[in-house]
Amino acid sequence: MILIALGANLASSVGLPAETIAEAVATLSRRGVKVVAESRFYATPAWPDPSDPPFVNAVVSVKTRFSPDALMKLLQEIETAYGRTRSAKNAPRTLDLDLIDVDGRIEDGPPVLPHPRASERAFVLIPLADVAPRWRHPVSGKTIEQLIASLPEQDRTAVRPISA
Repeated sequence: MILIALGANLASSVGLPAETIAEAVATLSRRGVKVVAESRFYATPAWPDPSDPPFVNAVVSVKTRFSPDALMKLLQEIETAYGRTRSAKNAPRTLDLDLIDVDGRIEDGPPVLPHPRASERAFVLIPLADVAPRWRHPVSGKTIEQLIASLPEQDRTAVRPISA
């Protein structure tokens, strides 16, 4: 199973963050990445500066013949196509695509697998549970439920589903 996290908190050329994420998922499909499952969209406060616009987050499960490195390059191309510029770390962005897991591989990279901070991020884990409720972290072996439960309550409750 290949898992990709999506996030955005600035408008792009196609619209608001939720529209950008929906279009990015469609772009993945057009570029040889079959989307198998897609989480609901979630609203999450920006971090580290909560005064920045809130994020919209989601996770997709995909299938592809791309190697992890080639998939990562494709994700960066898609980010750029939707107006992503890399300035300061954790700055607001039109689109962020993170490769979370590729079939349970543990690799030093590039890209580092599993994503080195995914297990600490409610905005990744909560949508991930929508698409992969039986997923286990490849390094720790912890279930998605255990990882979510280990997060601070304020982080868990800050990730709210967006109604359709």
